Amino acid sequence: MAKRDYYEVLGIAKGASDDDIKRAYRRMAMKHHPDKNPDNKEAEAKFKECAEAYEVLSDSEKRQRYDQFGHDGLRGAGMHDFSRMNVEDIFGMFGFDDMFGGIFGGGRGRRTARHAGPVRGYDLETTVELTLDDIADGVEKTIEFTKKDTCDLCSGSGCAKGRSPGKCPTCGGSGQVARGGGFFQMVSTCPQCKGSGQYISDPCKKCKGAGHVPKKRIVSIKIPAGVHEGQGIRVANEGEPGQRGGPRGDLYCYVRVKKHEFLQRDGNDLIAVVPISFTQAALGAMIDVPTVKGTQKLKIPPGTQYGNVFRIKGQGLPDVRTSRKGDLFVQIHIETPVKLNEKQQKLLREFAEMENKSVSPKSKGFFNRLYPSG
Repeated sequence: MAKRDYYEVLGIAKGASDDDIKRAYRRMAMKHHPDKNPDNKEAEAKFKECAEAYEVLSDSEKRQRYDQFGHDGLRGAGMHDFSRMNVEDIFGMFGFDDMFGGIFGGGRGRRTARHAGPVRGYDLETTVELTLDDIADGVEKTIEFTKKDTCDLCSGSGCAKGRSPGKCPTCGGSGQVARGGGFFQMVSTCPQCKGSGQYISDPCKKCKGAGHVPKKRIVSIKIPAGVHEGQGIRVANEGEPGQRGGPRGDLYCYVRVKKHEFLQRDGNDLIAVVPISFTQAALGAMIDVPTVKGTQKLKIPPGTQYGNVFRIKGQGLPDVRTSRKGDLFVQIHIETPVKLNEKQQKLLREFAEMENKSVSPKSKGFFNRLYPSG
């Protein structure tokens, strides 16, 4: 399914300011929030779609690439895979816990308790472009992308060397704060420590206390034969690092198939449109037809008509599960010559005279219907 334009998702113009983008995201996220739309899968999907749009448009570098190249420009940009993320995780990711906590206090309170322990890292997604030749045999591809990874200077603690995090002074280490009183008291994630319960007084100079820094990563991915457009290949533990000792996320590499010069794919079958001359069609011929691995001979019988299709078994692509190969279907297009020398014109005129003396019943019937009084 094609992705919608990110500006359309948030309902803003392309030249919107950073504040406009933030306000639009908050508005749309509140509208589609699962707590307001219980058991509504469509609302949850739209909520995640808004989060994906905000991730791109709130990041100046990603937004520039998207404005210039569209969705294709985000390849290798370390995009999060929101479709596989818990809804609760998305709040803390953009620092909107306090706002949503005030509106949906109970839901965010449950999330804070869970965040006291290890948290799994975010999944990432990227795209790999394959040729039909790659798909026919399977291939190993080298993928380069950028992701947030553990800071090697502080080992992910976020603290300067020799220091360790202390208890958050705002929440007292609980990771949550209460506002109001009595019946209307609301509990939300601590805005200072983002629910961790910890405070870094002397942050690491390299990562500024985040515990992670952008890093380029190169991995080799084995692509099985027969994969289809849009299919995802999971690479375990190549996502972002977890928090508080949690496991890494995964990388999902989605397949994009490069257009072939001569072949089109239909499932596991291939289709080739091959032009021949009218003399080859009339008299028959042996021609070369394109395949994934080069060319193959095909016998064209005399009297072949425009649009006739010939089947070559086993020259398609393998099934990704059974490895059984599809077929190649060759559709014939008959070309009419546009430039004839004098000898060729003479021969065709002689043929036309002979043809007029012996018109086939089908052709004769057509002209009789076209000119009934002739």
